[in-house]
Amino acid sequence: MTSTPAAYLHVVRSGALTTVQDAGRPGWAHLGVGRSGALDAPAARLANRLVGNPPGAAVLETTLTGCAVRPDRPVVAVVGGAGCPVRVGGRPVAWGEPVRVPAGAVLEAGPAVTGLRSYLAFAGGLEPDAVLGSRSADLLSGLGPAPLGAGDTVPLGDPAKPSGRVESSGPAGPSDPATRRGPAERCGPPAAAGPVPWPGAPVELVLPVHLGPRHDWFTAPALRTLLTADYRVSPHSNRIGLRTEGPALERSRTEELPSEGVVLGAIQVPPDGRPVVFLHDHPTTGGYPVVGVVAERALAGAAQAVPGTRLRFVRA
Repeated sequence: MTSTPAAYLHVVRSGALTTVQDAGRPGWAHLGVGRSGALDAPAARLANRLVGNPPGAAVLETTLTGCAVRPDRPVVAVVGGAGCPVRVGGRPVAWGEPVRVPAGAVLEAGPAVTGLRSYLAFAGGLEPDAVLGSRSADLLSGLGPAPLGAGDTVPLGDPAKPSGRVESSGPAGPSDPATRRGPAERCGPPAAAGPVPWPGAPVELVLPVHLGPRHDWFTAPALRTLLTADYRVSPHSNRIGLRTEGPALERSRTEELPSEGVVLGAIQVPPDGRPVVFLHDHPTTGGYPVVGVVAERALAGAAQAVPGTRLRFVRA
């Protein structure tokens, strides 16, 4: 039985799309339940590490236009992932480093300057009700908490009791901060720790492809096109899939394909011939041929690739 949380995060501005995400709910595909979870998993893990959370603690994932939230208790927070201006109580603070947010002060992640998705982590994590072991919002299935809107609240976890999340594989988190004046006190790793290694947004997205299982449904020239042509990231991309703009892939077989299982990173080719790379909210089955699969480790870059980014598929 879950105890009543002592504090909440209040959504002041939700932006274009802000959801709660953690490490996802893998292992349920056989029941038709997708994985979900943070699209830029390394960024979410690093944000959690900087505030002393286990790597799988729930965070906010916000897209392009940022968001603004107000805690009703003091909390250490960090905004990372896509580069953006960060303010606490209206005053600029460091991006990518832990800051103290007083009770009632507004933490704002502004519009993305580089990249697409920012991550807001809070000491103690976020604790909406879990579904199948995860607090992630799945936009396709509707599992987990709904996308956030202005006026919504999200329970804040207790930093002293990080229960219900995976154990940390890294350092315990930030050291005690030095005392500073102002509404937001900077804290974080000691000076000897050096710069925080946030990855940058890709100027060019290169996705390694393992061909199959249905590459034989495409002509030999189509396979050469896939692995040599320049594509662009489509503005119609979302958490379900990264859509592409570029040359269409010609099929050698035109009959219908019975629906079959698909995995994270699968490159499905719909009737228009433009490849779609399935991301974390993808369906678990599909009826269009999958020409190849992108390795999961390469998908973090896809999460931060803005529309118009040059995209190349290469042989893994």
